[in-house]
Amino acid sequence: MDITFLGTSGCIPTEKRGLPAVHLDYLGEPMLFDCGEGTQRQMRLAGLNFMSIDNIYLTHLHADHFFGLGGMIQSMDFLERTRPLTIHGPRGTEDAVGKILSTGSFVLDHLKVRVNESDGGVVYKGGRYTVTAARTNHTRSSLAYAFTEDAHRRFQKQTALDLGVPEGRMFSKLQGGESVEVKGRTITPDMVLSEPIPGRKMIYTGDTRPCKEVEELASGADLLIHESMFSHEDLENTKDAAHSTTKQAAEVAMKAGVKKLCLIHISQRYTDPEKLQSEAREIFPESYVAEDFMKVTVPKHW
Repeated sequence: MDITFLGTSGCIPTEKRGLPAVHLDYLGEPMLFDCGEGTQRQMRLAGLNFMSIDNIYLTHLHADHFFGLGGMIQSMDFLERTRPLTIHGPRGTEDAVGKILSTGSFVLDHLKVRVNESDGGVVYKGGRYTVTAARTNHTRSSLAYAFTEDAHRRFQKQTALDLGVPEGRMFSKLQGGESVEVKGRTITPDMVLSEPIPGRKMIYTGDTRPCKEVEELASGADLLIHESMFSHEDLENTKDAAHSTTKQAAEVAMKAGVKKLCLIHISQRYTDPEKLQSEAREIFPESYVAEDFMKVTVPKHW
């Protein structure tokens, strides 16, 4: 599972940072979390194909997080894509997308755009994964997302052999969840499969103050991508903003028991990412300031 940071700036792009967008590739199935202005160009620079995206997950409806949709949708249609594109987001997403598609002389000749609005809970169920959402402390309807790989039960070959199961088709049936008959005895999958091994988990917060909902959503995650708009040194000056500081994000990571923290949505006022990273590492050592085009690979659990 590969995560590529396409835009890591907060609100305003800089020479080195684009607006928020994160690309996740799971077993060859790509998806986007947020789609800030210029995302399709960032994808081309990263060597990623925007035409392969079927699902886009928006955290909220501030312009820096979704104004890349118009250009990307028009490019898909211009290239005669007919496979539907689904845009998931909080309440208001359907109206926002509708306004984008009705702006100027914007006409879709080929592409079908679907919208799925969510208040939280299960947003989408893929072949081997689930995307869920939780409310955040930013706007009235803002969301954070969790990508969670399905749990896996390892086939215990020796156990099966000890039970008299011959190698071959019966092995395949047991691995597929079917029981088999061996010399008048029923062998069930539970007898030869391990306890469930949790799958990989990635959290993307979008914009938010530190909140319990994100802590709970991120529990045990391999990777937490948490907004960090401000240095903790500026806490007093920014405490009324609906954003987090470096140390606040690190505290969420520590409480949630995640393996790695990547800080994103960095304000243009900061030009020294090492300083921001050092602040977070005082709380959570596995903290990293994300840069545009940085890639993080989450290894398999089995």
